[in-house]
Amino acid sequence: MTTVPATVTPTPGPARLVDLFEYGLDAPICLTWELTYACNLSCTHCLSSSGRRDPRELTTDEAKAVIDELERMQVFYVNIGGGEPTVRPDFWELVDYATAHHVGVKFSTNGVRITPEVATRLAGNDYLDVQISLDGATADVNDHVRGAGSYDTAIRAMANLRDAGMKNFKLSVVCTRHNIPQMDAFKEIADRYGAQLRLTRLRPSGRGADVWDELHPTAAQQRELYDWLLAHGDSVLTGDSFFHLSAYGEALPGLNLCGAGRVVCLIDPVGDVYACPFAIHDEFLAGNIRQPGGFAGVWGGSELFRRLREPQSGGACTSCQFFDTCKGGCMAAKFFTGLPLDGPDPECVQGYGEQLLAARDGDGSALPKPSQDHSHRTAPAAGRRTGPVPVTLTRRREADRPPVSACAESPLAGYRPD
Repeated sequence: MTTVPATVTPTPGPARLVDLFEYGLDAPICLTWELTYACNLSCTHCLSSSGRRDPRELTTDEAKAVIDELERMQVFYVNIGGGEPTVRPDFWELVDYATAHHVGVKFSTNGVRITPEVATRLAGNDYLDVQISLDGATADVNDHVRGAGSYDTAIRAMANLRDAGMKNFKLSVVCTRHNIPQMDAFKEIADRYGAQLRLTRLRPSGRGADVWDELHPTAAQQRELYDWLLAHGDSVLTGDSFFHLSAYGEALPGLNLCGAGRVVCLIDPVGDVYACPFAIHDEFLAGNIRQPGGFAGVWGGSELFRRLREPQSGGACTSCQFFDTCKGGCMAAKFFTGLPLDGPDPECVQGYGEQLLAARDGDGSALPKPSQDHSHRTAPAAGRRTGPVPVTLTRRREADRPPVSACAESPLAGYRPD
């Protein structure tokens, strides 16, 4: 992969990685790929509004063709999600194919299919990573958003991974106002099962838009989380989730930049490519891998991606002394709360987003809605789908896989500027 973006002429002197990334790279560093919308749960904050399988989802051969493209583009790894990806019948076949073709795989799961046998398989492969989702350190907090019994399912999956000898799998937590007080307890759970704690931000995306007012952390909790992350930064992963908190004064570890269309993007189950995994909306739809040119054609030729890779205006935020640190915050969070994209994040720690939210007109009914909704509780949109597709949990024959490049957690891993 070309390390200096072709769309910008490097300036004299050393450049920060963030400065280079703002103009985009020739391939995404980390690609999020939702293999299916099917899911056995109905989490209230699901960013992709998953539940029912879409009958148009990519076939096994189409998915393998995408993997072939990713190998040619030298994409570091794919972050596979859903829905619940393990309920797709060809999931393990696709994982095998990816790792055999030098594409590292990290997948997120609620743990429903992490049996002792599957855990043994995972522990025997150094080139796979798994994230177990848990959004409460106690069953009452977790099951309130993820559904009854989901806490026990996740704990059982982690126990199976630990007993199989798997090290440093991830315990993935979406931070809400109900679990912010439980950070120490989450860390204890992760340590107990030999996992690494990974915290992510709640976005008002998908079904999360319906519960964001109820679940997003208060201003005081944001400061509590920031202080906790500073104290535990060496042992807790955050990716690019909390760069808006850097406006408290000190940058947190990770990519402090919105990488949408620049270094990250999303492929959804039907092949649509979105600039951001948290912005599944037609405004951020760049194309479809079924079109001529495939994924590479979308990544390199999308007009949307071209615009995102141009120098961005900070709007009102440029007058803030912390703009160079937080870059105005999260694009998806602003969009789905009805704030201007060149304005402050709705959770701006300096309070500017809160002022804009209070000044919005109406009752919120005019806010942008996700372009897709596969929730169990909703009826199919007219002309789009024929109805729910049954999800069958099947066992597939295990196969050995040759070593490939390790699946990195950090979006910066393996990257070296010229």
